[in-house]
Amino acid sequence: MNAVLRNEHRLMPMTVADLNAVVAIEAAAYDFPWTRGNFIDSLAAGYLARVLRDASGHVAGYFVAMKGVDEMHLLNLTVAPVEQGRGHARRMLDELVMLCESTHARQLWLEVRESNERARRLYLRYGFRYIGVRRGYYPALHGRREDASVMSLGIAGDDGDVD
Repeated sequence: MNAVLRNEHRLMPMTVADLNAVVAIEAAAYDFPWTRGNFIDSLAAGYLARVLRDASGHVAGYFVAMKGVDEMHLLNLTVAPVEQGRGHARRMLDELVMLCESTHARQLWLEVRESNERARRLYLRYGFRYIGVRRGYYPALHGRREDASVMSLGIAGDDGDVD
């Protein structure tokens, strides 16, 4: 099935023209979504941003990542709720790892809500390691804050080594 997904869904650079679809998915997926301004700022800053389009051109998901010195930080990876469970997140992670390799990033970092068990399981299955916790990192309901799990994935370098 993964081969079918790769042929029918294509990752393309995110543009401002994609933001209506991206913001709609973001609002459907999260209680505390990124704003259009967050995405515009990310594009203006030159962050790596990709949309996953189906054969008809509809956006099924997207990611935004920030390049650092020898590392990449995944800021947002989202699959439209109606598209979840079809391997799209893994496909986008595959693309991001390839981008890490091409930019010589040796580590891929992310934060994920501790309550987001589905995403945490995906990242662990993908090979990420639990590094620690950021206390009160995310907004939560009733004015509370939620902790974030910090995770990291080593990226093989040109010599095949992973830090």
